[in-house]
Amino acid sequence: MFYGEVFKALSKAKVKYVVAGGVAVVLHGYRRHTDDLDLYVLLEKKNLERFFGALKSTGYSPKAPVTKEQFIDNEQRERWKKEKGMIVFSFFERKPPFKLIDMFVNEPIKFEEIYKRKIKVKIGDIKVPVISIDHLIRLKEQAGRDRDKNDIIQLVELKRLLKK
Repeated sequence: MFYGEVFKALSKAKVKYVVAGGVAVVLHGYRRHTDDLDLYVLLEKKNLERFFGALKSTGYSPKAPVTKEQFIDNEQRERWKKEKGMIVFSFFERKPPFKLIDMFVNEPIKFEEIYKRKIKVKIGDIKVPVISIDHLIRLKEQAGRDRDKNDIIQLVELKRLLKK
């Protein structure tokens, strides 16, 4: 898998997170292209420190000129959300193909609610936490882009098939 090393590093560092976005759609069973990895991460100091360390160990750096200490500061993040409309914080791999990871900083659904209902998908020797189909649909409804609307149609169909 494209982000296998990232999942291994997050698991090893015991980061509390779930996969969301297009990769979650794919992991639920609908094949489609996605340009990035969207992660819902517990926004607590120790967890964020482990998260930053895990990404750094796999060659990822913040896209914005922000230090780990600045980002971990909850008040600073709140200011960025209010003043700059920050929804995600992005990391990129510094070598081709320059993969991108977006971490939600605006939580339309509380992390604990999402984490409680996550599923685990086995990728190699790692169990990757993935957002539930219901929560993924809710996030996609809020985003409202054309590709999200198509994902919703596919996810609803997957839900229907899984109930059979």
